[in-house]
Amino acid sequence: MYESFFGLHETPFSLTPNTHFFLKSETHQQGLEMLLWALKNKEGFLKISGEVGTGKTLLCRKLLNALDDDYVAAYIPNPHCSAETLYCLIVEELASDQHDQAILLNQESNDGLSAGKEMQFVALQKIQELLIHHANSGKQLVLIIDEAQSMPEDTIEALRLLTNLETESEKLLQVVLFGQPELDVLLGQKKLRQLQQRITFQHKLKPLDRQDIEHYISHRMILAGYSGGRLFDAKAITLLTKA
Repeated sequence: MYESFFGLHETPFSLTPNTHFFLKSETHQQGLEMLLWALKNKEGFLKISGEVGTGKTLLCRKLLNALDDDYVAAYIPNPHCSAETLYCLIVEELASDQHDQAILLNQESNDGLSAGKEMQFVALQKIQELLIHHANSGKQLVLIIDEAQSMPEDTIEALRLLTNLETESEKLLQVVLFGQPELDVLLGQKKLRQLQQRITFQHKLKPLDRQDIEHYISHRMILAGYSGGRLFDAKAITLLTKA
């Protein structure tokens, strides 16, 4: 109802991350520029952290859209899974056909209780083959994981092992982690210090300040089709900032 009243052609404040509404606030622009620079220079692990609602998933999708044909990206939106499942998901993202995934599914059904570890080994080998194949084609491989704080510790360790895959001159895979502050706590554990030490660049998304919030509201309204005057007075903006 209010869309037609204000002359909007879409909902301006939907909770679904939509890169069409991406606001180049200082904190988000710094994060995006850091990621693109680090990927271009083939740095290792990268990390973006921030509280719930600060725009991590939106920035993640903005990064995916910004990668050109020189990159092959594997995107894992929900990494709360076992190590072998993570590897299978990566194979599925990197494989150009269904053959490689079918091999893993057959492996899973062959051997009962031992199938998981065997499948993990097979999947790791297949990932290495795919990484070498894409690298020989001149492609740069990027693994992007959203909600990284939900990864079990064994899965994080399996993730670290992937970064050991390399040629004589360079790493075959770069990893970008997006997560809530709990990710920092998780990686701060002594037993995970090897992965923590491999994070070469990191950025923490900050909440928008009052000026950014006012810009955020008008930015989204205009992109959604609004062409009228100012809707929210200074007191309303202040209340929104506090909320």
